[in-house]
Amino acid sequence: MVVKQKKIPLRTSLASNQQFPKKELLRIAFNKEGQISIDPTGRAHGRGAYIGISLEEAELAKSKKVFNRAFSADISDDFYDEVIDYVNHLVGRRELANKVYSAELAPDYD
Repeated sequence: MVVKQKKIPLRTSLASNQQFPKKELLRIAFNKEGQISIDPTGRAHGRGAYIGISLEEAELAKSKKVFNRAFSADISDDFYDEVIDYVNHLVGRRELANKVYSAELAPDYD
């Protein structure tokens, strides 16, 4: 019996133009009303654009104004700053999740 491998959806980051698995990217949604928002679930209505979850990618997105081009709209610098803050938050959470603590460093409560 042959076991099928599950396909991993790939998306291209607008900032670096590299392909990543969808779960490693942050989706920005632009809806019909002209509202732009960060979409952490990846399921918000509207057109989506992706950037990698790294500080370099977020800053590159701001310097290149990638969402202005992707959505053919004028996106404020405040939104780009909000994206940078959100990515910084995600990077910090990821680092905490990967942190390993040694049992020798644990306090002794005897």
